[in-house]
Amino acid sequence: MSAGEYDRYDRIRGVLAEADEPLTAREILSLAGECEEIDSPHRVATVLGRWAERGEVEVIADRPYRYRLAV
Repeated sequence: MSAGEYDRYDRIRGVLAEADEPLTAREILSLAGECEEIDSPHRVATVLGRWAERGEVEVIADRPYRYRLAV
């Protein structure tokens, strides 16, 4: 995994850690602020999907999908 992927995840993880409820990829993108590497909700969902496979993020299959840190 590249350093850029860790940076992206750290930024996204910070947003999720501060959230009181599960967030959509679009909400996470908005709260993450300006970042070249986080440029779309699809990118956010891709990063979170990879980490969900490792059990660090929970994906709530709803419309739209929502994400939260796994407990």
